[in-house]
Amino acid sequence: MLKVGLTGGIGAGKSEVARRLAHHGAVIIDADVLSREVVAPGTPGLDEIVEAFGPAVLTADGALDRPALGAKVFGDDEARRRLEKIVHPRVRARTAELTRTAPHDAIVVNDVPLLVETGLAPAYHLVIVVEAAPDARIARLVATRGMTEAQAAARIAAQADDAARHAAADMLLPNEGDLDDLHAQVDALFRDRLRPFEANVRHGLSAPIDSHLRIVGPDPSWPAEASRLIARIEHALRAHPDAHAHHIGSTAVPGLPAKDIIDLMLGVRTLTAADALADLLVSAGFPRRPGEWADNARGIPGETWPKRMHGNADPARPVNLHVRVIGSPGWRFALLMRDHLRAAPDAREGYAAAKAALVARLGDDRFAYADAKEPWFDEEARAADDWAEQTGWQPDL
Repeated sequence: MLKVGLTGGIGAGKSEVARRLAHHGAVIIDADVLSREVVAPGTPGLDEIVEAFGPAVLTADGALDRPALGAKVFGDDEARRRLEKIVHPRVRARTAELTRTAPHDAIVVNDVPLLVETGLAPAYHLVIVVEAAPDARIARLVATRGMTEAQAAARIAAQADDAARHAAADMLLPNEGDLDDLHAQVDALFRDRLRPFEANVRHGLSAPIDSHLRIVGPDPSWPAEASRLIARIEHALRAHPDAHAHHIGSTAVPGLPAKDIIDLMLGVRTLTAADALADLLVSAGFPRRPGEWADNARGIPGETWPKRMHGNADPARPVNLHVRVIGSPGWRFALLMRDHLRAAPDAREGYAAAKAALVARLGDDRFAYADAKEPWFDEEARAADDWAEQTGWQPDL
């Protein structure tokens, strides 16, 4: 089962995206519908709202008077938080119930207007954000919901801003064109990403990484992507606080060209602990890669240190997740090299030049490129150790 979070600002077109995903067979769980269900007449949720806000929030027939309740909580943070404590736990419980009953091969899309505001993004395999310019959203709200422009602008201002949504988004769906354009984007997303992603999660498979070497220019989005992936890993392992995830490798060094593959590292106490966490990582969308994996112990010729390797089930985001024992040579070197390259421009420029020279000599052979970098890594290990001694560097646990 693939769990997808869908969100977007009011008027952005999120509901239309949900309808199109349902057209393709996705199971839609609408948080707005559930928020009404859990406070319907006769429910404990409605009783608690009346107790908190008084009988004036009821209509004559005993249902919740939403405009009356809205007038009490809009602009009042304390009242809003009181309402959220009543509604949100019930919506989450109902969401979990509906998710459990979905088919095992389902793509379950949680349509959550306040997904970003409530910090739910790490609970999903993928977060889709639908966005549109504020002027377009205001025009839609005026045309379809009977709001004034001032009311629409106030509703937009009360929600998370675009920067916060972008930080949570694995996939941005711009909705600036017509309905056909939006549908075409959703169709491609479902066909090319969601369906293979779901199959990979269900079968415990990593999406294949292209064997051809491609070095690209530094991408400022890499750190944010890594942060989202780490948040997903840490959410999956929240019952295991001794396991710590880090962004490592070239994509963790600003300004450095790299393969467009995010390298992450999970530090664990023992490889037995790593094996015990494997199923949780698989469920979170990070399947274990088969085979035996090991790091060269820098400074100890011929010695290796075993590790585990996981990938990413998402076909659109290649990931290497190295699971290493905390304190091992490979664990220490990954953190030291990252921090040294961040701090030393000459070392960073030297690594970029070495990459370019190897690509020019070896072409697109990724495996030959990895082998050919070993002498550079040995030199970097010595330079980084000197830097660590001079600066008093200690690894970030």
